[in-house]
Amino acid sequence: MSFFPTIKELPPDPLFGLKARYNADSRSDKVDLGIGAYRDNNGKPWILPAVKQAEIKLITSDDYNHEYLSISGFEPFLKEAAKIILGTESKAIKENRVVSQQSLSGTGALHVAGVFLKEFYYGGSKSIYLSSPTWANHQQIFRNLGLNVETYPYWNNDSKSLDLTGFLSSIKSAPEGSIFLLHACAHNPTGLDPSSEQWKQILYELEAKNHLIIFDSAYQGFASGDLEKDAFAIRYSIDQDIIKTPIIICQSFAKNCGMYGERVGAIHIINPINSTATLGAIKSQFNKIIRSEISNPPAYGSKIVSTILNDPNLKQQWEKDLITMSSRINKMRIELFNLLTHELKTPGNWEHIKSQTGMFSFTGLSSEMVARLESVHAIYLVSSGRASVAGLNDHNVKKVANAFDEVVRFYAKSKL
Repeated sequence: MSFFPTIKELPPDPLFGLKARYNADSRSDKVDLGIGAYRDNNGKPWILPAVKQAEIKLITSDDYNHEYLSISGFEPFLKEAAKIILGTESKAIKENRVVSQQSLSGTGALHVAGVFLKEFYYGGSKSIYLSSPTWANHQQIFRNLGLNVETYPYWNNDSKSLDLTGFLSSIKSAPEGSIFLLHACAHNPTGLDPSSEQWKQILYELEAKNHLIIFDSAYQGFASGDLEKDAFAIRYSIDQDIIKTPIIICQSFAKNCGMYGERVGAIHIINPINSTATLGAIKSQFNKIIRSEISNPPAYGSKIVSTILNDPNLKQQWEKDLITMSSRINKMRIELFNLLTHELKTPGNWEHIKSQTGMFSFTGLSSEMVARLESVHAIYLVSSGRASVAGLNDHNVKKVANAFDEVVRFYAKSKL
């Protein structure tokens, strides 16, 4: 007799299942373009110089310890994290309209946002709109919480460009006061971001329908190498008084500090007005959620990031590290584009690989092509065709380009 008669074994998580197959592959020339983690030009994990220096400074300080943090998290980290995403001259910070809570990276921040909105949001529709496509975990987080998940058009597969018309149409047709999740920069999985002018159109339409915005900011500084540029949509919506509803920001330091396993993140709510009572109530509810789920946030990673953000020399080094990572990824984009377009003359237009930004590229390869890349060429990427450009380097980019060329031509012939 089973105590769990209805339980079924689920298939492995697509991304981590992909990683498991990659690890089990004995071919020496295999290439991992799946998991979103930065690799150096030799395909190795890279500890940022700023992080190395901050760790030494932290563990040799007189007050270093492993005591519990408060339920809200490490306050020096939260204060500086808000400045990084909002800007040191942010109106919201100056007007004391920001509530911040440390979270388990961006995923934890999104979860806290979902729990909070499910219980307390009465501004309109309880539907949350996600881009099509979006990061797979967005769907899981909000569906598991019981929220109604809808989608808005984002990627035009024919033109390999932003479907701005469809995006704006969805904003207009959604019930007033719906929740829209926006990728602040380096859209995952497409690597396609709106231009500044397109962002303005999107934000004005969102305000016109009184929608509530969640910004998922997982790649600030990592996308372009410029912290300010990658925060454009967030800062413009707040500092120009475009959005009159509360704004939620889910912030991660996994990618831009290369601290994937330390789970350093924060959730910030920007209130339209300075209301001490409202801000205090929000803070108390955040504390309740964190206390009931993880008791209090982890200390080590947040202290390292705080050390970087509060030390001018380390912060300057970190900004150099961001340029190092973003520049190398962009170099690989251009190299792959040139190989496909000019050297191999691979059928199709590959301009989108060069014009996209951040860690990922939505290559346009079909699931059948991706499967052949894995079985024939030992190249691993997500079945949607999303490739982690960070996995490319000077030693494997030509192999990858040749493999892309082979699968494209193979399936072109099969259709004849």
